[in-house]
Amino acid sequence: MRKVTTADGRTLTVREGGDPDGVPVLVLGGTPSSSLLYEPHLRDAEEKGIRLIAYDRPGYAGSTRKKGRNVADCAADVASVCDALGVARFCVRGISGGGPHALATAALLPDRVAAAAALAPVAPFGAEDLDFFEGMGEQNVEDVRAALESEEAHLAVLEREREELRAASPEQLVEVLKTLLGPADLEVLTGRVAVYMLENARAGVEGSLDGWFDDGVAFTQPWGFDLASIRVPVLHWQGEQDKFVPLGHGVWLSQHIPGVESRLSPEDGHLTLFEHRMPEVHAWLLERFDA
Repeated sequence: MRKVTTADGRTLTVREGGDPDGVPVLVLGGTPSSSLLYEPHLRDAEEKGIRLIAYDRPGYAGSTRKKGRNVADCAADVASVCDALGVARFCVRGISGGGPHALATAALLPDRVAAAAALAPVAPFGAEDLDFFEGMGEQNVEDVRAALESEEAHLAVLEREREELRAASPEQLVEVLKTLLGPADLEVLTGRVAVYMLENARAGVEGSLDGWFDDGVAFTQPWGFDLASIRVPVLHWQGEQDKFVPLGHGVWLSQHIPGVESRLSPEDGHLTLFEHRMPEVHAWLLERFDA
């Protein structure tokens, strides 16, 4: 774990794991989250020869807030992190709220990103031919509507949800997230997944709600880059049972990312991608890095 200073003087907290001499893969976590890496992913990375690099997005954990940031702003932060670590070329993967940020990095750093993977990424709000809320679980609908309503409403919802996360045991997390869990995710949200999700989210928001708040606002605003500008290989994966980010988002993105390899899997939800699919994602990225 270390601190990196950005060009505009902010601080980003960075964690690394896996094979220190391996292929660099930049990890962008969901919303809310932190730079805490998941042990099974670390083991897979070590076995495959991958150097995992994660950082806390602005406002989360130890990273300085960048109020008013948009999705595209993450590309400069990723560049700062990689410059500080001596990484010239890398792959990037993001899940859920990290997915749009991974796509931004692919679009805006084409000379450095060898390939990108976006797992269950939310689609742009207000996109044509997309019903943003169709199939979305009640909790996430409430979060988005609060972000659209006012700063006060948004903060009130996030403060309540943070208290629920603070109070929950891993066994109680199913109850906390009940409106977001389809059958596949209900099955997987036990044991190590539940423990990690709580630790990761708490690490990100314990000291401040800024990162969570700013993510939520960024997802309701223009992203700041054009998906059509992406020229690097992209793997997109969406579970058909997903209620965090519903299938319609995945279908829309599969039609708007140039040259994308899109997998819409009937057996997956949201959390199953995180728990079961990362070895395949890592292997896919490695193949493109070496191509």
